[in-house]
Amino acid sequence: MTHSIPDASDQSNTGQFINTISKPYTVTTYSRPNLILTHGKGSLIYDLENREYIDFYSGIAVTCLGHSHPEITKIVSDQASKLMHCSNLFYNLPGGELANKLVEKTKESGGLHNAQRVFLCNSGTEANEAALKFARKYGKQFSQDKIEIITFENSFHGRSMGALAVTPNPKYQQPFAPLIPGVQVANTKDISSVEKLISKEKTCAVIIEPIQGEGGINTVDAEFLGQLRKLCTDNNVVLIYDEIQCGLGRTGKLWAHSHLPESAHPDIVTMAKALGNGFPIGATLITEQIEKALSVGDHGTTYGGNPLGSRIGTYVVDQISNDEFLEGVNEKSAKFIAGLTKIAEQHPDHVIEVKGKGLLLGLQFKPEVDIGAIVAKCRENGLLVITAGMNVIRLVPALNIPNDVIDRGLSILAESVSEVCK
Repeated sequence: MTHSIPDASDQSNTGQFINTISKPYTVTTYSRPNLILTHGKGSLIYDLENREYIDFYSGIAVTCLGHSHPEITKIVSDQASKLMHCSNLFYNLPGGELANKLVEKTKESGGLHNAQRVFLCNSGTEANEAALKFARKYGKQFSQDKIEIITFENSFHGRSMGALAVTPNPKYQQPFAPLIPGVQVANTKDISSVEKLISKEKTCAVIIEPIQGEGGINTVDAEFLGQLRKLCTDNNVVLIYDEIQCGLGRTGKLWAHSHLPESAHPDIVTMAKALGNGFPIGATLITEQIEKALSVGDHGTTYGGNPLGSRIGTYVVDQISNDEFLEGVNEKSAKFIAGLTKIAEQHPDHVIEVKGKGLLLGLQFKPEVDIGAIVAKCRENGLLVITAGMNVIRLVPALNIPNDVIDRGLSILAESVSEVCK
């Protein structure tokens, strides 16, 4: 039986800080339990009461190399003592090195085979905003009317206005309508839904996650992506793969689309999350064809490509593009899938299926199961997990999580599911 660590009371140090310092001065856009995380090491994380948790969510697929990574800590200290920021008015060494690394490692890994240029920014939504702007600019070479964008049901691309417009979830969109015009929504299981919408005269871009994260860990069929690529090519439409969550080693290859043939590769890949292992950084990777449509002043960022973030990103890409490292991701994935499958078999009346690839995994429950209660019970038992759409418990641990920590965490998850699904 796992030792119970319920959320801190309002009378605890945690509760007092939240209720007197944090809540009164923080915008009310998040719903959070009484838990203040203070430090971590590897795949373990600790709260203000010094209670230990196993981390199966890694800051929503961000800390891919774990907390307090010794080499990243050294890089941060060293670069902070030299130059943290200089803007894009001038070149800096780490920014150029990261761009070079992303292009070359992507091509070596079987990813975007004609990758050429990189726009560095600070987050996933910024990376997607850049991609959408680049696609609009590309389309306008042919016609001022070639501005429409196709997105997909259950997708999530960010919360800034452009990215939000291609995130067709009423919960996120309705409070901020009207959004940018010209967005149409298709279905990832029906290529005819795209065929009905796509137009050589009006469509400039299609944006899709090869594996939908927020939407429920939904893997898009490889055949569908190949057909989508052909439709985009035939209609001179920019194909954007949002790999913010599913990219950068998460699926056991550098990119989720590295599993696909060149005939299914995109024109633009967006990334963030794991790229900085917790430091805010994003990037938009494009082909030379897209680059030719762009001019000085078309887009920009003050912080993007700063020396500190870029140096961290270069280290991360070096680590996660290593074949031995990626082999380890696949081995850990097999261990997770075996454990999740066992839980599913023990609860056939409650669990629908195990979903995902690599270390982007989900355990989908039937609609009547309260997965919020499972998340809370896991937390009480010393394990941090999160949810995704369609009643899914989402597991996105560090890519280097130790095997013994996996075993302990799966044991807690199994116990927690059993406690809730009686």
